[in-house]
Amino acid sequence: MKVAIAADHGGFKLKEEIKALLASLNIEFQDFGCECEQSVDYPDYAVPVAEKVAAGEFDRGILVCGTGIGMSIAANKIPGVRCALVHDTFSARATREHNDSNVLAMGERVIGPGLALDIVKIWLETEFQGGRHERRVEKVKEIEAKNLGVR
Repeated sequence: MKVAIAADHGGFKLKEEIKALLASLNIEFQDFGCECEQSVDYPDYAVPVAEKVAAGEFDRGILVCGTGIGMSIAANKIPGVRCALVHDTFSARATREHNDSNVLAMGERVIGPGLALDIVKIWLETEFQGGRHERRVEKVKEIEAKNLGVR
């Protein structure tokens, strides 16, 4: 599995902890920034990760900002991305099983690092269930195609 990861200034510290987790799990990853806690604009970091995942260059993406909200909004503008804003382990599992989410967004100012790392691990290990959920994901793709002119 290859993971693209990025954060803005509000998620920089948590991004660094997630990178250490990925390394300990022997998961290949690439950091798309940012590299400091000085103010930056979250779309500048969310979009490259989302585009790389949508293009199939990475299997999954992880985005972190202060709340996760801005990152998830920006990432979900990229066709083919199903970014889930998650702050609990139940939702981390459910969004993979039911929604086949391919990008995870979290907020450093919302949750602590221990919970965040649990969320990442569960999200990475959980497989899409398919079945009735596949039909629903396909409907989401149809909505995307209709409104964004892509398939």
